[in-house]
Amino acid sequence: MPNTLFIGRKQELDKLNSLFKKKSASLVVVRGRRRIGKSTLIQQFGKQCTFYQFSGLAPTQATTAQVERDEFARQLSSATGLPEIRADDWSKLFQLLATKCEKGKIVVFFDEISWMGSKDPNFLSKIKNAWDIYFKQNPQLILVLCGSVSVWIEENILKSTGFVGRISLNMVLNELTLPESSQFLDNIGFRGPPTEKFKILSVIGGVPKYLEEVNPALRADKNIKELCFDSSGILFREFNDIFADLFSKRSKLYQEIVTSLMDGDADLNEICEITGIPKGGNMSHYLEDLILSGFITRNYTWHLKDNTESRLSRYRLSDNYIRFYLKYIDKNLKKIENRHFQNVDLYTLPGWDGIMGLQFENLVLKNRRAIIEKLMISENEILSDNPFFQRKTAMQPGCQIDYLIHTRFNNLYVCEIKFSAREISSSIIEEISEKIKRLKVPRGFSIRPVLIHVNGVSDSVARNTFFDKIIDFSELLK
Repeated sequence: MPNTLFIGRKQELDKLNSLFKKKSASLVVVRGRRRIGKSTLIQQFGKQCTFYQFSGLAPTQATTAQVERDEFARQLSSATGLPEIRADDWSKLFQLLATKCEKGKIVVFFDEISWMGSKDPNFLSKIKNAWDIYFKQNPQLILVLCGSVSVWIEENILKSTGFVGRISLNMVLNELTLPESSQFLDNIGFRGPPTEKFKILSVIGGVPKYLEEVNPALRADKNIKELCFDSSGILFREFNDIFADLFSKRSKLYQEIVTSLMDGDADLNEICEITGIPKGGNMSHYLEDLILSGFITRNYTWHLKDNTESRLSRYRLSDNYIRFYLKYIDKNLKKIENRHFQNVDLYTLPGWDGIMGLQFENLVLKNRRAIIEKLMISENEILSDNPFFQRKTAMQPGCQIDYLIHTRFNNLYVCEIKFSAREISSSIIEEISEKIKRLKVPRGFSIRPVLIHVNGVSDSVARNTFFDKIIDFSELLK
């Protein structure tokens, strides 16, 4: 995204800037899903000093190790004024770059590192050697290795013995927060009220590149149609591009797994049953890959009595765009290509309210710190906070809480995250009361119900003292 639209990332910039206060060079790893703004962050950081950026070529059948080296040599010549050479070895190129990095505050940025080095098995060992011999000799140099293929980075850099003890900062870039996303929309000129912003964010989340594509002159519904239900829209084919980039020949397998989570969270056994993939073997590895890539999360429950983590866990599709794609775009590709969705009313799409409920939960759970602040809970009071589920047994009923905060003062904040197309009626009180009744609460614990909503609550709910706190979505945008 253009630098004029650089929003947020204060914490990340603070961490990067603090590296210049050290008396030694720093090796940094930055990873995160496609379109999340990794390159923009490092470019913004590099504005304060000498900055060299190099990016790998997207792999194709014609992309050889020599093609990657030649492209690096071209970029090196363009950035430094050095003569362009045809190098048969990465070590020569890194040594040439090092001659321009001997003194002063310098950031060297290797973008899409997995593309750059995927064709040469010795690529990373040569980076390691160049770091040890040349780059680290400048105490004000920061070398950033960055990429969207988090799995590759995890396996080949973070878990590599060659890089043990050398990495100063390992940064995972997540979506923009709700206030940052709201500010982004404001800065591009989108003037819709909070409900309009919710519609957009429910589909694309806080992914900067997707937010950049929003047309501020159009209402939310029209933006969604143009981005998702028009064959020329960026989000029409983005799903396949994401999985092809990250998982290559196994993309279909990973697509099957995320599809199994389209309608709600599931445990390992349920995922295996839906996909037909055996529980043994590589399934746990595939799920971990999807977690590292930022598409799903694994939520563990815990024992309330002693706050010990349970072995029970459930997986959740936490990427809003991917869920929306699977539910409404993938099933209608031909119809969209034939322009049958030009005049579709989004609210008539099958299961719309149910999916919007899941999307709303994702937005809230990714911004749980804001909820904690609204409840005026100190961070050091919290023992556990997560979606919570209690398995049904012969002695206790099953129970699932959207978001539960457990404090050291034995307070349990039972948070109901509720999407409704209309204002929420008083029936919500009975619904939450039933959940609380099912929850096996140890003696001496206090229950504090919390309601988080989108489209308002009825007067009877607002006046009732049942809820400890009622939080409107619009409050989370501020």
